[in-house]
Amino acid sequence: MKKWILGFTGLAVAVLLAGCSSSTVASMKGEKITQKEYYDAMKKSSAGQQELRSLIVAKALDQQYGKKVSDAKVKKQFNSVKSQYGSSFDSTLTQNGYTESSFKDQIRTSLLSEVALKDLKKPTNAQLKKQYKSYEPKVQVQHILVKTKAEAQKIIDQLSKKNTTANFSSLAKKNSTDTGTKNDGGKLPAFDNTDTTLDSTFKKAAFKLKQGTYTTTPVKTSYGYHVIRMIKNPGKGKITDKDVKAALTKQLYTTWESDTTVMNGIIKKVLTKADVKIKDDDLKDVLSTYLGSSSNSSSATTSSK
Repeated sequence: MKKWILGFTGLAVAVLLAGCSSSTVASMKGEKITQKEYYDAMKKSSAGQQELRSLIVAKALDQQYGKKVSDAKVKKQFNSVKSQYGSSFDSTLTQNGYTESSFKDQIRTSLLSEVALKDLKKPTNAQLKKQYKSYEPKVQVQHILVKTKAEAQKIIDQLSKKNTTANFSSLAKKNSTDTGTKNDGGKLPAFDNTDTTLDSTFKKAAFKLKQGTYTTTPVKTSYGYHVIRMIKNPGKGKITDKDVKAALTKQLYTTWESDTTVMNGIIKKVLTKADVKIKDDDLKDVLSTYLGSSSNSSSATTSSK
C-alpha cells in the first residue's frame, strides 16, 4: 500500500460518535465512560485525528471514483498479497493492526488513489523526455555467478570458443554459485530500469548487451563476478513509439504513487472537489496535511453542531 495513505483501525468508531451524548461505553463500580467522554479524548489524540483524515479521504475518493474500482479487483489484490505471505498472512495482519476487512478497505483506498492520480495528473512531454533518458525496456538475461575474477574470465574464454545458448546454460549449471538459477541456465526474470532487486552495476552491464551477446569482461558486484548473456532485448525504441510512450507513462505513475508530495497534491484536489465541512472546531485543522491550516483554506470549512 502507498506510504501516504493512513491505515484504518478501530478508532473509526470514536469519530462517528461526534453527535452522541451520554451513552455508556464502559462502566465500573461507581464510574462510567460515556461516548462523549470517549469522543472528546479521541479527538485530542493524534491517532484519533489521523483516523478521521483517513475516513474523509477514503469517502471522498470513493464518492468520486468508486465506480472505477470493483470488488473483484480488490479481492484479486487481496488474494495476491495473501498468497505471498502464505501461512504467516494472518499473523502479519494482526501485527500491523489489520483485520481482513480493514485491509481490504486499505487496498480499495489505494486503488482509488491510483485512479485519481491518473485522472488528475497527466505526464508532460518534458517529463516523458526526462524519463526516457533512464528508460530501458524489459529485457531477459541469463548469468553465471562465480567467486573470483579469474573464474569468470575462464568462462568467458570458453564461451568465445563456442558461443551457443546450450553452452552458456551448461556452464551455468556446472559453475554458477547462484543456486536459484543455475539449473535453469542462469535465467533471471525479465527486468527494466525500474527494477530494485538487482545490483545497479549488473543492470548497467546487462542493458548494454545486444540480443545473443554476452559480457566479454567479468562484471563485479557485491555477490561476486558475473558473466551475463542477453536472451531478449527489444531495444530502447523511439520516444515517439506508442509502446515506448506507454511504458514511460506507466513508469512515471509508479514513481508518483510513492511520492508523498505528488499524492498529497492529488488528495488536495479530491478534497477540494468534495467540499469537506468539519463540524467540530477542535478538529478544524485535521486536513491541514493536505489543505494547509484552516485560515488559509476555503475547501474544508467548519460549522456549528
